[in-house]
Amino acid sequence: MRRHLLILGPPLAWLLLLVAAPLGILGLIAFAEAGPGVPPFIPPLAWEGGPVWQGSSESLATLLADSYYLEAFLRSLLTAFVTAALCLLLAYPMALGIAGARPAWRLPLLLLVLLPFWTGFLPRLGAWIGLLRDGGWVNGMLGLLGIGPLRLLYSEAALHAGMVHAYLPFAVLPLATALLRRDLALEEAAADLGATPFTVFRSVTLPLSLPAAASAFLLVFIPAAGEFVIPDLLGPPEALLVGRVLWSEFFQNRDWPLAAALALALLVLLLPPILLFQRLGRRA
Repeated sequence: MRRHLLILGPPLAWLLLLVAAPLGILGLIAFAEAGPGVPPFIPPLAWEGGPVWQGSSESLATLLADSYYLEAFLRSLLTAFVTAALCLLLAYPMALGIAGARPAWRLPLLLLVLLPFWTGFLPRLGAWIGLLRDGGWVNGMLGLLGIGPLRLLYSEAALHAGMVHAYLPFAVLPLATALLRRDLALEEAAADLGATPFTVFRSVTLPLSLPAAASAFLLVFIPAAGEFVIPDLLGPPEALLVGRVLWSEFFQNRDWPLAAALALALLVLLLPPILLFQRLGRRA
């Protein structure tokens, strides 16, 4: 028992201190009332000879009653879905190329996939702004062809380009790992029976890699649903995603209870895909 406590004690303490405690504080703030002062809310728990609950569910009721927040949630989920789908479409050929390369080339190719992580996140977004702005390189190349200038920056296309660029490695790595472990004898047998390469992929490779594809999709979808920086720097002004709305409520309106309620609602929405991702990971 002591040995188990020594092994499990530090990670459990870490989770309680840095995960469970912040979530508990966030839950308390969500049931508080906004008010002047620092911090700008009235605590839901008071002490008058004992703990007294004086919380309010007004912030949660606001989320359910105001279509503004519902639209932000729906748009965030749609953006995350499109981002995950595009990443999956691009990740499959990349993962197949890595898995089909010579063993000496596989590690360098994987390092190239991870190369964007070696640079700062904001400089990469700054590069996209330089490429897509009205006088940027893309419009400059289009101008040589007699096209443009086009409005590329602060558009849905720029938003999805930045999202896919940021999250594509999360889709490539699980797919490449699964494809490297697949049994090539099955594909060779299908080819010997006269199947075309596309038929081999559709009937053998794709079914075998579906659990990894689902994991890759969820691995992109979950963080993309709460993304704030990319939509704020590259997306259109009307693209009010949950991350941007949450930041606005927290820092501009200083309505901490409503911001905490938004964060909890997003967590509840993402719990099913998180649990599904964990289940797929255990199955893999």
